[in-house]
Amino acid sequence: MMTYADKRYDVLIVGAGFTGLYMLYQTRKLGLTARVLEAGGDVGGTRYWNCYPGARCDIESMEYSYEFDKKLQQEWEWPERYSAQKDIQNYIAHVADRHNLRSDIQFNTRIAGATYADANNVWTVKTEGDEIFTCTYLVAATGCVSAPLDPDFKGLKEFGGETYHTGKWPHHEVGFSGKRVAVIGTGSSGLQCIPEIAKQAAHLTVYQRTPAYSVPAQNRMLTPEEVEQIKVNYNDYRDRGRQQFFAAGAGWTLSDVPMSHHSPEKRREMMEIGYAHGGLAFIALYPDAVVDLETNRQLADFLREKISARVEDPKVAARLMPRGVLGAKRLCADTNYYETFNRDNVSLIDVRETPIEQLTEKGIQTTVGEEAYDVIVFATGYDALTGALTRMDIRGLNGVTIQEKWQHGAETYMGMMVAGFPNLFIPSAGVGNSAAFTHAVKTLEFSVEWISNCLLYMRGRGKQRIEPTQAAQDTWTNHVAEVASMTLFVRGDSWYNGANVVGKQKRFLPYVAGFPEWTRQCTELAEKSYEGFDIA
Repeated sequence: MMTYADKRYDVLIVGAGFTGLYMLYQTRKLGLTARVLEAGGDVGGTRYWNCYPGARCDIESMEYSYEFDKKLQQEWEWPERYSAQKDIQNYIAHVADRHNLRSDIQFNTRIAGATYADANNVWTVKTEGDEIFTCTYLVAATGCVSAPLDPDFKGLKEFGGETYHTGKWPHHEVGFSGKRVAVIGTGSSGLQCIPEIAKQAAHLTVYQRTPAYSVPAQNRMLTPEEVEQIKVNYNDYRDRGRQQFFAAGAGWTLSDVPMSHHSPEKRREMMEIGYAHGGLAFIALYPDAVVDLETNRQLADFLREKISARVEDPKVAARLMPRGVLGAKRLCADTNYYETFNRDNVSLIDVRETPIEQLTEKGIQTTVGEEAYDVIVFATGYDALTGALTRMDIRGLNGVTIQEKWQHGAETYMGMMVAGFPNLFIPSAGVGNSAAFTHAVKTLEFSVEWISNCLLYMRGRGKQRIEPTQAAQDTWTNHVAEVASMTLFVRGDSWYNGANVVGKQKRFLPYVAGFPEWTRQCTELAEKSYEGFDIA
């Protein structure tokens, strides 16, 4: 049996997704002892838990991978333009096996809390299984959207059928054949699972509160020729993507001038090109798409027009049309989502018109009556950006908890650390960095390399403690808010500002100046001997 002394590490990493695996790989390169604690039964992080029907990435496969292993980048074969969950999971598992990472990962281990002791510069981490670990550096590789938001409907425990949440889907086959199914929620996971469930269910009812903007993913199988063309110039391909706002989009056709510079005919041509290309490229068509209300309105009108063309029933189409600012909530990429509502076995209920009152033993009670179901799927989203951290009892200097520190809104310095919590790195949370708006793998890869270089810098100077100053954090927080205020992203309620969580302090948390600007600033302060950090 492992003793207390055996559980002392230089670096303890929470989470075995993309961030956690690469952090483990880098700490080994630095010659540091490390351990990864993972709540799931395998590697993958968000991709492990989100295995619902239709789960798929919205970044193109040829960009959605690590860059640190150039040989693997050439060897790995992605079958589709946008990868399904099982293919991403297979890739992550292969990386873990290829680099023998599993030997330092402990699965089925959920963190209860972590406490920092300033006297000896040590973090003590306790698991829900009452195991104790200690470390010098604690890295929360917990991700942006990894804390599922459980529904709080009255009568939830009374329902006698099956219930599932898209964010914690079981790792066994779930059958819908011949069953009456309800899906509550029409965000990204809802849009992905609804068409797949509809193919099996006797009848599917979708409960929608706020319709989302969505563009067809235009997913398809990749041809050997296009894969070879990219792989021949992979470094250039990834460099071009890295220079984009999203850290992806090497193959996108984008305008370099505002929409107002184009004639109506040219605007239409550009929008048709973006729609035909599919995916997130649409919102990046024009450089002023998220700062100019008129440009944004014209793009939104175009998408509403497309919904009308895709949905046969005008009344259903009208209910499916979003009315707010395009981009205030994350743009979705779908496969036959709107066409699904043309099926005879699919119906739509707008809960703004007929609110859900409660769940019953048989199904769902709304203001107009009760509907019976065999299965209810909750696509109710996440306590994003902060939830994975605030659900743990993390205590920094003087016993202050992360919940207390963030009671008036979450703050970080550069999206890497929090004042008052020495040696705690939170690179993938997305608070104060670009992770929520950019290519996740590229963002986390930069973050891990930045942390690794920071640890190397400190070791070279005989230092073992780092913490951002409160003044630097305040300045960065104000800058994050200032940049956001210049965009249309703030003109709506979403998980970007915590509005989807009852009682959560509303504050727009991501840094929306784009990947190139965020990485430039991170690199610059590192070159200035980690300006804004106290290193002791």
